[in-house]
This record gives sequence, structure tokens and C-alpha cells, in this order.
Amino acid sequence: MLNESRGFLVEYALALPPLVLAFEFNPQQITRNRAVTITLGNTPATRGGYDFTLPTETARVAQGVSIEPESFDVEILLDATDRMNKNEMVARDFGIEPELDTLRSMVEPKTQGPGGLQMLASLGQGGARAFQRNLTASVLLFVWGTHVLPVFLKAVDVTESAHLPSLVPYRATVKLTLQVIEGNNPFYAAEKLRQTMSAALNTGRTAAAAIGGLF
Repeated sequence: MLNESRGFLVEYALALPPLVLAFEFNPQQITRNRAVTITLGNTPATRGGYDFTLPTETARVAQGVSIEPESFDVEILLDATDRMNKNEMVARDFGIEPELDTLRSMVEPKTQGPGGLQMLASLGQGGARAFQRNLTASVLLFVWGTHVLPVFLKAVDVTESAHLPSLVPYRATVKLTLQVIEGNNPFYAAEKLRQTMSAALNTGRTAAAAIGGLF
């Protein structure tokens, strides 16, 4: 059973090496962003939108308005101190370097080989020129609580704050920028279903409270 205090990034691919990152996660440290772009141009909507009267006119009113994919800014802590105190060999010798290398591998381009197996583009390519390679970004699953979202990792900002005598880091704060893949996929569909049901609960609660206030 997964620890609910942890978040996960999992590469959705047959990858070499397989990429999974578990991290301590504080829900107060997540920022969710969604932008709306309004491009009305030379239209009759001179005051920020088309004139309307009825709810059935909303499609016309919203012409020239596009909604950007949702993105997340997440700050996570990677710390090997507890594992080092337990004398775990990997933590004692390598600190959090394996975790940081996992993040580096997640954000670097991949190539797809036989059987759909993906590997870092810099591996196994011989003398092939960059423009001859079929490079793709990793599709990741961002898992926290009841949420499982398909995302692209847009940016990684690492601040190392403690090192072993060998200069290997054992503590770092990492800022991740993730963009949700809002396409036709089972993970996003499940999240939208969860969101709709949750919004319905809120509507029902609000309506019940309003009716109760009348009596």
C-alpha cells in the first residue's frame, strides 16, 4: 500500500532504465495554473465579449477564447538523511544522486527501439546525427492522493543544500513544472470524471445549505 504522504512520478513507457521517482509531498506546496487566452481581434465584441441574453448563446459569446492546458508547480524535498542513519548502502554511498539522475533522465529526449522500448537518445545511437534521430519527450504520470495525471515535465530546478565528503548531495529542494496532457487518454478521462462528481457534491451541498436557510 502506497504511503499517502508521498507523491510519485512514473514514466509511462517501456523504458530503459525504468523511471520511477517517489518523494515526500506536502499538498500546501503545489500551485495549479490554468490560463485563458482571449483573442477577439476586429470583432463586434468591442467591450471584451459578444452581447448576449440567454444561456444558449454562450458558444457565440466565447468565440475567440481558448483555454490553455492546466499546469502545476510543485516543490519537493529529496533527503537521504534517514536512510543514511539506517546505514542503507545506496544512500550512504550515493546520497540522493540516483533520484536526481532519475529526474534528469525523465526530462531528456528518448528514442524508441524494437518492441516499443524507450531509451535515452544519447545511448546506443553510435554516430547518428541528432537530426536523424526520432526524439520524443517522456510521458509521465503524476500521482498524489486520489489523482493520477498524465503530464510532461517542462522544467526542473534543483537546489542542493547538503553534501557528503565526496561532494555527493544528500539533501535538495526540487521545483518541478508539469503540464497536464489533456488529450483522449484514460488517466485524464478518469480525472475529469472525478472532478465532475466532486463538483456535483459541492453543488448539492450548497443547494442543501441554501434550502435549509429558508426554513
